[in-house]
Amino acid sequence: MSEPIKHECGIALVRLLKPISFYKEKYGSAFYGLNKMYLMMEKQHNRGQDGAGIANIKLDVPAGKRYISRVRSNNQQPIQDVFAKINGKLNEAMENNPDKVNDMEWLKNELPFSGELFLGHVRYGTFGKNSIESVHPFLRQNNWMSRNLIVAGNFNMTNTQELFESLVDLGQHPKAEADTVTIMEKIGHFLDEEVERLYYEHKAHGVSKKEATPLIARDLDLENILKQASPRWDGGYAMAGLVGHGDAFVLRDPWGIRPAYYYADDEVVVVASERPVIQTSFNVAFEDVKELERGKALIIKKDGRISTPQVLEKRENKACSFERIYFSRGSDKEIYNERKDLGKRMVPAIVDAVEGDLKNTVFSFIPNTAETAYYGMIEGVSDYMKKQQKKLILECGANITPEKLEEIMAMTPRVEKIAVKDAKLRTFITEDDSRDDLVAHVYDITYGSVKDNDNLVIIDDSIVRGTTLKQSIIRILDRLNPKRIVIVSSAPQIRYPDCYGIDMAKLEEFIAFRAALELLKDTKQEGILDDIYKKSKAQVGKCDSDIVNYVPAMFLPFTNQQISDKIAEMLKTPEINAEVKIIYQTVEDLHKSCPTTPGDWYFTGDYPTPGGNRVVNNAFINFMEGNKGRAY
Repeated sequence: MSEPIKHECGIALVRLLKPISFYKEKYGSAFYGLNKMYLMMEKQHNRGQDGAGIANIKLDVPAGKRYISRVRSNNQQPIQDVFAKINGKLNEAMENNPDKVNDMEWLKNELPFSGELFLGHVRYGTFGKNSIESVHPFLRQNNWMSRNLIVAGNFNMTNTQELFESLVDLGQHPKAEADTVTIMEKIGHFLDEEVERLYYEHKAHGVSKKEATPLIARDLDLENILKQASPRWDGGYAMAGLVGHGDAFVLRDPWGIRPAYYYADDEVVVVASERPVIQTSFNVAFEDVKELERGKALIIKKDGRISTPQVLEKRENKACSFERIYFSRGSDKEIYNERKDLGKRMVPAIVDAVEGDLKNTVFSFIPNTAETAYYGMIEGVSDYMKKQQKKLILECGANITPEKLEEIMAMTPRVEKIAVKDAKLRTFITEDDSRDDLVAHVYDITYGSVKDNDNLVIIDDSIVRGTTLKQSIIRILDRLNPKRIVIVSSAPQIRYPDCYGIDMAKLEEFIAFRAALELLKDTKQEGILDDIYKKSKAQVGKCDSDIVNYVPAMFLPFTNQQISDKIAEMLKTPEINAEVKIIYQTVEDLHKSCPTTPGDWYFTGDYPTPGGNRVVNNAFINFMEGNKGRAY
């Protein structure tokens, strides 16, 4: 995506199933778990660079010894900062106690992050300040081991206000209305109730408070706690948690919007937001890493027992397709092939856009995340040209000359590295004119790669706002003097807000939405906007399940191509000499390329949860009323 958006978060969980001494003997380090956490978090840095945190729980340490450790950072390089702090403390302690570095009991009892249970998180802030208080994991403390709770997640809730009010109804006084606080306290409330229930159950059989503690840890029913805490959660989530005595869980939303994968053997249980993270970090095969199913929890008891109960009723699969297009790293073999197929499916539209003149067409991509789709596009163009070669040879028949045959066989796609982003360039000047000039130089171009009057086809993985295209990319591409610039998006037109993790909250930020507005004005159909506004306004205060998304009505009078053509018109500034065309993926072809992730609400307005319709409803009302506030 040439204009990065704040998006996903990533989770990493490791539970060591053997004593620390086992890993020291087999792998040469008592900090095997910590080292693996570093790998898993670094392999997910694409999912969050605003903040990072890690927590650790030690099992069965004596009273008076610290058994929970946590470090968080909102530093410019948060993952490195977190582990630099941890390693600094560990190295200092071992340097001061050289005679104890091989004493596993001393390591576990005295050093931080030497326990068996780890939870890590990398974060992109969706909105608000990126304060350290907003960085996961979150900790809810208590003197009872079983009431300590650590939570981190990749999630966004649409009904935070409702969840907040439900806590107030329980008699609590939450410190903030943020979804992170409400989720933590909701789980914590039912955790407290479960611990108290078990305590009185054992007390009735003559068990003392001290004797009850290990029994509570053994009998704690995490499945039931999650079933009570989660029914009113409206959003996409992969929620992970640790309980102070050593239980752990990961819960995935019932629509499968946010991803979660796990691996288990007799040494370790691992969870991450992406499959290749586990494959690479633990050197395991693709088929050994399982996807946590919709509405299920992975529960790891202190004694090592693992279960995957159905906590919430499984709903229709609405896994986020943006994961496949853009968010996840392309090293997953399925995602890699899907992204290539997305590029390949664009070829017929590209051939039409260049009027069949592939001989005088140069192909490239911006940015690097579009590279895999680019490979698929080139494969598709190559296949098309081979068919053309065969057709020309058959047409010539026996009369073909060696020169003509050589000319036909020379027909191959012209590929070039056209633009390279200057990562060191920062737009630090805030005045609009100066800033725009700097933005226009963020990319360097390869002069001489395009001949005068060539077509220039550039594939991007998605076009959201169009700002970078207008202010930078199209301008610099035009310096190469092409006849025509064709910008290809391997994703469909983004028309609606996403409220499940991506920071796309305002309708007017989307270039497709603005293009539809212009077309409504051009065709004197602005009355459609007033009709949508009245219907949306009439729904305010209704139950979420009764709210209808009326916003698609503003797109209905126009074809996808009409909207794409209007976008091209809007992005071409007066100084651009080349013709500009914009091509988007179709929703139908998206689903053919990515069959396992049918979630497409940002393209179609088909929201999987009731709260999604409320969000788009509020976003449209905000737009019509000139309210710059967020819709959720």
